[in-house]
Amino acid sequence: MSGISLRRLGAVARKESIHVLRDPRALGIAIVLPMIMLMIFGYALTLDLDRVPLAVWDQSRTPQSRELVSRFEGSRYFSVVSRPASYQEVEESIDHGRAMMALVVPVDFGRRVASERETQVQMLADGSDANTTTLALSYAESIVRTYSQKILMEKARRLTGRTPALPLELRPRAWFNTDMESKIFIVPGLIAVIMMLIAALLTSLTVAREWETGTMEQLISTPVRRSELILGKLAPYFVIGMVDMLLSVLAGRFLFDVPIRGSLLLLFGVSAVYLVGALSLGIFISTMAKTQLLASQAAFVATFLPAFLLSGFMFDIGNMPKGMQVVTYFIPARYFVTFLRGLYLKGTGLAQLWLECLLMVAFGALMLLLAIRSFKKRLD
Repeated sequence: MSGISLRRLGAVARKESIHVLRDPRALGIAIVLPMIMLMIFGYALTLDLDRVPLAVWDQSRTPQSRELVSRFEGSRYFSVVSRPASYQEVEESIDHGRAMMALVVPVDFGRRVASERETQVQMLADGSDANTTTLALSYAESIVRTYSQKILMEKARRLTGRTPALPLELRPRAWFNTDMESKIFIVPGLIAVIMMLIAALLTSLTVAREWETGTMEQLISTPVRRSELILGKLAPYFVIGMVDMLLSVLAGRFLFDVPIRGSLLLLFGVSAVYLVGALSLGIFISTMAKTQLLASQAAFVATFLPAFLLSGFMFDIGNMPKGMQVVTYFIPARYFVTFLRGLYLKGTGLAQLWLECLLMVAFGALMLLLAIRSFKKRLD
C-alpha cells in the first residue's frame, strides 16, 4: 500500500461521507439499528431462572405439607400459579402451558413425616426445554433437601437435647458477577455480535452500490488507487462504528448497569482493530457481489449467524462437538467476545488477553488486505 495519496484518499472518504449523510437509511442502519438490537437482545435474552410457574396438588393438607409448599412459595425460583385437585387437572396445567412443573404431595405425607418415616413427594416437569427443566429440578431438590434436613435436626434435638451442627457447610462465593445476573455476562458478548453484523452490513453495500448506480466506471477511470479507494470508503464507516461502540458501552453501563472493570483505552483500542476487520469483511463481500441485495444477504450469513452461534456468546464452546470447536477458531467474534468478557467482568488486560488481541490484529490485517486485493480497477 505504498504511495498512498492522502488527498485522493480524503476525496473518496468525503464522497462516501456525503452519501451516508444524505441517505437516512444508511444512518438508520448505522446508529439506530445497533441500539434497537442491544435493547431487544439485552432485555429479552436471559439465562436467569426466575419464577417458574408451579402447580401444587396438596393431597395431605397438613401442617407438614403446608410448610413444604410454603418453602416453594417463598423461593424466588418458583411461583405457585394453580392448585389442581386431581391428576387430570395437573396434566392439563402442564399440557396447556399454564405450569411448567407440578408438585404432588401424597395423602399420607403429614402422617409419615410426623411418625418420622420415610416418605416421598412427586415433582412433574415439562421437559421440552431440557436445560431450564434440569436447572428448575435442581432448585426443587434443594428445597426438599433443606426441608428434610430440618426434620432430621428436630429429631436429633429431641433425642439429644441440643441442636446438632451439620458436619459440612458450603460457603459459596461468586467472583466477578457476585449477584449471578446473566445480563452482566450477556451484554459484553452482545456488543461483539452486534458490532460484527452492523459493520459488515454497512460496508457490504458500498462497492455493490457503485456497480448498481453506474458510478463504478467513473471511479475506475480516476487515478485513485485500489488501496486509496478501499481505505477512503472505510473511513466514514469506521467513525460511525466507533460512535456505535461508544453508544453501546454507554447503554451497557447506564441502561443495563454492567460495570467496566478494565481499561477504557484498551477497550476502544482493541474495538477499533476488530472494527477494521469487520468493515473490511463487508468490503470484501461487496467486491464479490455485484448487487446490494446479494451483498447484504451474504454479509448477514457470514457475520451474524457464526458470531451468534459459534463465538461462545450464547452456547458454551466446550459443550460443542469436537468438529464444531475447531470451526470456532476461525470465527473472529470468538476472540472479541472473550476479550470483552474478560475486560468487563474480570478487569483483565493485555497480560491475560494478548493472544486474543493478537488474533484480532491478524484478522483485521488479513481482511483489509483481502478487501484491497479483491477490488479490480477494470470492467469485467
